[in-house]
Amino acid sequence: MRIRNLETFVKVAELESFHAAAKALKATQPTISSRVAALEADLGVSLFRRDQGGTTLTSRGRQMLPYAQRLVGINVEMKAQLKQDLNEAGSVRIGIADTLAQLWVSPLLKKWRSEFPHVEFEVVIDISDSLLQQIGRHELDMVLMVVHPESDILLSEHLCSYRQVWMASNEYVEEKNLANEPLNLWQLSRCSVLSFPRNTQPWRYLDGLFSVMAEDRPMLHTCSSVSHLMNLTEQGLGISLLPEPLAAPLLAQNKLTILNTADEVSVPNIDFCCGWRVDDERLLPKLLAATAREVI
Repeated sequence: MRIRNLETFVKVAELESFHAAAKALKATQPTISSRVAALEADLGVSLFRRDQGGTTLTSRGRQMLPYAQRLVGINVEMKAQLKQDLNEAGSVRIGIADTLAQLWVSPLLKKWRSEFPHVEFEVVIDISDSLLQQIGRHELDMVLMVVHPESDILLSEHLCSYRQVWMASNEYVEEKNLANEPLNLWQLSRCSVLSFPRNTQPWRYLDGLFSVMAEDRPMLHTCSSVSHLMNLTEQGLGISLLPEPLAAPLLAQNKLTILNTADEVSVPNIDFCCGWRVDDERLLPKLLAATAREVI
């Protein structure tokens, strides 16, 4: 049960409006509805009744509201006390995976600077494998990166998951005749494949996927910059496997298209976490991680 969902429930109940709550919390109305739905799923009850008369609490909603208000209040008090106890002056070194940085670095820094005005932020944007090595060498205090289940140097918490999709430019789709039936592994292997760098999690997935092709395995052309990887795809240099939110603007502008693929090449979501060293006993990385989970 996420505190943000409880905060949203309380705000909707207080304002008796999903629209007003969205405005007050600086979120979209679908986001507000999604948070309330997630809380209802966690609790197993319906919290609101919406009809022509407006938004009202159900009997269960009225019963749950005082508890939610207390939990939200305790969370506010706890964070205030932690900040009071924390020596906020100084600097913190944060590594952010390129994919997350493309989507979230501005709102994250805005929120962090607002909540920790005396902290100087040093942000490093890199691929996740490099960030893991850097925090292992004590060069970073905290990382937002692709989940590494095998890592024994990090304490981490789940941050978000993104759907990965095969993409290509419209010109490349037409050139390679990729617009018809769902594409199978052999058809994808006939294309030029663009990827994140060797031995990263996305590269390892593609390497394993095409390993069954033996001598027909396509070459994986790599690029360490996600913005350049999207640009190369847009320019028609090949197909790429990317988190869907990254390409949303190019998809909306009809500069990229999502390929229709067969079940045999279905792709798992890519999971991100926020983490800090297991031997780091300071409060600041943990508070920054909690704030990141509120933003993303």
